[in-house]
Amino acid sequence: MTIRNALERDLARVVEIYNAAVPTRKSTADTQPVSIESRSEWFHKHDPERRPLLVYEKNDEVVAWMSFEDFYGRPAYRHTAELSIYIAPDHQGQHLGRNLLSEAMSLAPTLGVKALVGYVFSHNLPSLGLLQAFGFQEWGRLPDVAEMDGKEFSLCIMGKRVENTEMPSYTVQ
Repeated sequence: MTIRNALERDLARVVEIYNAAVPTRKSTADTQPVSIESRSEWFHKHDPERRPLLVYEKNDEVVAWMSFEDFYGRPAYRHTAELSIYIAPDHQGQHLGRNLLSEAMSLAPTLGVKALVGYVFSHNLPSLGLLQAFGFQEWGRLPDVAEMDGKEFSLCIMGKRVENTEMPSYTVQ
């Protein structure tokens, strides 16, 4: 298993994994699959030195990905990053999220990140549990801000200070 920076050739698989999450209504507010073309600009905004997009390979197949993104886009927030993790359905429940989150925690200080935030639907208990296991706390809740399939969903803002955090690291290539 390897965690490495995403390459152009990985974009289609990154989109495929993301799109698998759309119908679950648990981890994205997109209600329709996205196209590779629509994610190209997003993909290219990732900077391996500052806001990387990482892929998790198992047996030469990308099975999960994780992205760091600027939080709120203003200079005062430059030391805070939004973290997203997506895992292919047939690889969920295998601790890949734990491995990626551990990597994020150890990598964050080298990226100049002092705080990580994640936006998680309040009904996504596995993701909330994972973040809480790593010491993330609920920093905010936006009640019933998303509507999908005629139902309203709340969004939790989970956060953690990560400066000087020591976590085991996996090799990033």
